[in-house]
Amino acid sequence: MSEPVTAPTGWITLPDVSEKLGVSISKVHQLIREGALLAVRRDGVRRVPAELVANDIVLKHLPGVLNLLHDAGYNDEEALEWLYRPDQDLGGSAAVALSGDLAREVKRRAQAVGF
Repeated sequence: MSEPVTAPTGWITLPDVSEKLGVSISKVHQLIREGALLAVRRDGVRRVPAELVANDIVLKHLPGVLNLLHDAGYNDEEALEWLYRPDQDLGGSAAVALSGDLAREVKRRAQAVGF
C-alpha cells in the first residue's frame, strides 16, 4: 500500500499565475501545454500548486521533472501525486525538495521512474 499523499500548501488560479510571473495568460497555457508547469482541475477550475511557482518564476527543475514523469506515462494527476508523496529523505516531498539543494535528487528519482 502506498503512503498517503500530502497536499500543496495552496493553489493558484491560472490568471493569478499569469500575474505572478508577469506573463500573459496565453503564455501560462503554453507553459502547461509544453509540460513546463503543472495544472490540475480543482472545483472545476485549473489551478497550479503554489510551491511550484516560487519567487515569481517556475521552479528551475520542474519542467525537466514533469517531462520525465510524462515520458514515463504519468498524467498530470499522477505527476501531482508523485510530487507530493511524503518522503522524509527529500525534506517532506519531491515538490518541497525542488526549491532547494535536493532538486537534482528529485530529477534523478524521476529519471528512475521510467525504468
